[in-house]
Amino acid sequence: MRLAIRTGLFYDGTTAEVRRNVTLLTDGGRIVRILANGTPAEADRSFEAACVVPGLINCHAHLEMNGQPDTATFYLIRTPIERTLDVALNARLTLEAGVTTIRDLGGAEASAIALRDAIARGEHAGPTIVPAGRALCMTGGHGYFVGRETDGPWDARKAVREQRKAGAGCIKLIATGGVLTKGAVPGQDQLSEEEMRAAIGEAHTHGLRVAAHAIGTSGIKNALRAGVTSIEHGHLLDDEAIALFKQHKAYLVPTLAAVWRIYENVAGGAQPDYVVRKATEIYQHAGENIRKAWKAGVTIAGGSDAGTPYNRHEDYAYEVELMSTVLGMTPQQALTAATQTAAELIGVDAGVLAEGRAADLLLLDGDAGADVRALRDPRVVIKGGAVAHERR
Repeated sequence: MRLAIRTGLFYDGTTAEVRRNVTLLTDGGRIVRILANGTPAEADRSFEAACVVPGLINCHAHLEMNGQPDTATFYLIRTPIERTLDVALNARLTLEAGVTTIRDLGGAEASAIALRDAIARGEHAGPTIVPAGRALCMTGGHGYFVGRETDGPWDARKAVREQRKAGAGCIKLIATGGVLTKGAVPGQDQLSEEEMRAAIGEAHTHGLRVAAHAIGTSGIKNALRAGVTSIEHGHLLDDEAIALFKQHKAYLVPTLAAVWRIYENVAGGAQPDYVVRKATEIYQHAGENIRKAWKAGVTIAGGSDAGTPYNRHEDYAYEVELMSTVLGMTPQQALTAATQTAAELIGVDAGVLAEGRAADLLLLDGDAGADVRALRDPRVVIKGGAVAHERR
């Protein structure tokens, strides 16, 4: 189907100046023409919008998780079949909210891998998925109830091979403790630098990029020295870590919404005490630390940790808002972090609107380059040149 989209404001996903009065023509899932001055074009269907931006990319999501306040208990009471149904539902909600690509960074089942393939075959609605399979953690470490417990460099290599065999498109490592696992201390190292180096070497052999959950200062630096592609969270980084980010050209995915949503909902009383305590401690430092990294030139890509407490898959726009309000990015810089930069991190053909590129885009009622809140409720979501969702 050929689509013609006329827009008053056109952001291509880069930091280039906004273009005005543009018509996009799509065909076969690609953008075939970008016409100036709103030139009309023949098409099977035509649209008009105040603003057009690329489809959003969430570099950190967990499709098996629903934003329940007690994640560990939620996993215990949900059956594998129920979690599979959750994955399909959350993928659809993600797409309808304007997220056309996600990186799923770990679950107990291989549901996200299977759904990736089903979406590619056109059997289910959802975003393009880059799945990690099971996250690699130390025995008894953060996320052990959904991860692949790993001990020693050779076992780490084997664990990577297992995820590749299952169909993973990337690898997730757990470098430090975390908030949602009882007894796991966010500032404490878990997988060692040696273990991570072995896992990363094996992943790179097979063309897989590697993300590391790392909140604590030492663990962040261990993961960076080991050669990780991206640090997830990174909330307790220091000046040495900032230098290592730049030296290794690693990305930082700050997942601000994960911490902010927990903190905003403390008064509800539904979250475990240990989650509230750890998240509150991190909240007091995360904004300042990540803002310092951004100002120092660390490359930041958008990712919300969707599925964690009160952090729903359909609310990714909130993460983009936090990158602007908390980190000091301009609205357009925050949009670029959630489109072009995110695509570069996970290695997908998306995030930039240009002739010959994938036709993943959003039609908005407001100017997202001036106020990212315009992303909250897209009027039309187009994925692969087809209308995936249209607000009635």
